[in-house]
Amino acid sequence: MTAFQELIAFQRETEALSHIAERLGWDQETVMPRGAADQRAEEIGALEGVLHARRTDPRIEDWLARAEATTEAGARALDLIARSYNRNTRIPARLAAELARLTSLSQGIWAEARAAEDPSAFLPTLEEVVRLKREEADCLSDGDRYDALLDDYEPGATAAELGAMFDRMRPRLVALRERVLGADRQVPVLDHIFPEAAQLRLARIAASAFGYDWTRGRMDLAVHPFSSGSGSDVRITTRVVEREPFNCLYSTIHEVGHACYELGIDAEHAFTPLGRGVSMGVHESQSRIYENQLGRSAAFTGWLHGRMIDTFGDFGIADPETFHAVVNRVAPGFIRTEADELQYNLHIMMRFDLERDLIAGRLEVADLEAAWNARFAADFGVAVTRPSQGFLQDVHWSVGLFGYFPTYALGNVYAGCLHQALRADLPGLDAALAEGSAKPATDWLHARLQRFGGLRSPRATIEHACGFAPDEGPLLDYLEAKFSAIYGL
Repeated sequence: MTAFQELIAFQRETEALSHIAERLGWDQETVMPRGAADQRAEEIGALEGVLHARRTDPRIEDWLARAEATTEAGARALDLIARSYNRNTRIPARLAAELARLTSLSQGIWAEARAAEDPSAFLPTLEEVVRLKREEADCLSDGDRYDALLDDYEPGATAAELGAMFDRMRPRLVALRERVLGADRQVPVLDHIFPEAAQLRLARIAASAFGYDWTRGRMDLAVHPFSSGSGSDVRITTRVVEREPFNCLYSTIHEVGHACYELGIDAEHAFTPLGRGVSMGVHESQSRIYENQLGRSAAFTGWLHGRMIDTFGDFGIADPETFHAVVNRVAPGFIRTEADELQYNLHIMMRFDLERDLIAGRLEVADLEAAWNARFAADFGVAVTRPSQGFLQDVHWSVGLFGYFPTYALGNVYAGCLHQALRADLPGLDAALAEGSAKPATDWLHARLQRFGGLRSPRATIEHACGFAPDEGPLLDYLEAKFSAIYGL
């Protein structure tokens, strides 16, 4: 075989092993017995050691020096393998395995502390996670620690660029929120019990409406909804609160967006570096456009209103117009995953600032809860009353995902651009959504973005799909138009 063929064959085995590691993570968060946590941590740590050894194998450097690509996809694969090799060779094997083992344990410790409202049970572990992530950042960094971690989730992005974008977005978001919260028009609140089994049945219907392939996926329950997998095995999770059906329904649609991206990547890219979504920002663009611009549109919620009545009977919202307003209701709240579209990015901006300070050493874990509560009161005007509403609500820091949070807001920005381009190409989209089919939109996203996987850089992926460079303008314009209509501004 040529050097290129040998390298790609070696990479296929590495990718297959990483899929196994991901499946262990899915199992841990869904069906693993609680008493198996210590054993699973050892298993994941051992597997990470094997993966790290493969990703830093000296033969990769030799293959890269001799390999010649004859296609665009081949050249991109070489670039991504070289990037992975250069990053992984800077991280000691001991640190990679220790991080994998600790973050596996930490996840369970976080979940128990969150359920018990007991920060003291989690803080020592979080201190150790932060210490190891700072060490990892020092290994990778040529300057800013946080940029080194961010690059794992959004290659090419910098904290300075994202911070500047957030600074441009914040004034318009805050001004629109104040107008909405001060509007004369009031939106009712759901006051009904929605049984778990019925919610899950409707969630499956909604997932099917957005094209989820049940022959290559499944849906389970998790504390924090997520999607897991790639290729031909991509699984989603959701959660159920019997008085809050939108929690389940829109978590499901959100995760279907992630899953359809992975399931939609061209099969020729399977088990190569191109066989996964190119970045978390692009990934979030798919989940957020499925959930919000499509799933919370007036056309789709009109159809969903009928399905809600079929499933739950009279639940107190008689007409589709009011139901659309209820689905999109803006209200103060503590939980990021339950936040309305208007305030969601403000939650992300707060976390972005806090975790930058943690990684830089300007904020210590012992002071995190107080810093969170003070910032939340300043940004949202309400006081956090228990840790599960505050810094314990998200799983990300427990599993070491520092640098991940800003990709949620970047994904919203990308989704705004995609939605503008999509609507220009599909003037009849609302007719399909009103019938409970998102197929025209999901077909467009598949053809323009999803099938290419990691073929292009994140920004180039969005620009190729939209026909223009991404910026925050389309998202902010969409939010102002939508909420002005709902609230009669």
